[in-house]
Amino acid sequence: MSLAKKVISLLIFTLLAFGASAWGSYVTNLYKEPWYSMIVKPSFNPPEWVFAPVWITLYIAMSVAIWLVWINPKRVEKIIYIYFIHLLINGSWSIFFFGLHLILASLIIIGIIIFFVIWLMKLYYPINKISSYLMVPYLLWLGYAFVLNFYIFILN
Repeated sequence: MSLAKKVISLLIFTLLAFGASAWGSYVTNLYKEPWYSMIVKPSFNPPEWVFAPVWITLYIAMSVAIWLVWINPKRVEKIIYIYFIHLLINGSWSIFFFGLHLILASLIIIGIIIFFVIWLMKLYYPINKISSYLMVPYLLWLGYAFVLNFYIFILN
């Protein structure tokens, strides 16, 4: 694969990752308030400014991870499909939480995303270990988000 094709494919994976999150962001912006301000949140709820830089960093890491698998001759196409299914499920969390205000359903969705991320890490590892490691911060953030979502469910 030529350098130009590699760069273009990285850009495409990055655009698709951010694109998949865009619909969730759109719904969040429409339906977050005043609902989110009125619900009870745990003391460890981060300030709002934290979310954008964290998610930008995670989406870039995810994009590089899948891209490293994509450019590897040992890749298996099934992994690419699993990755994109995972992205769609990831984007749906915002719709269920902020759009529909379904806190329990959102918690279940995070659990499903965690399952997919662990599965992807396992699939990535034999193809490109760095890809697997790039998913670790995402998995840790999802674990934190799961606990946060759980406490919001309990408190409301």
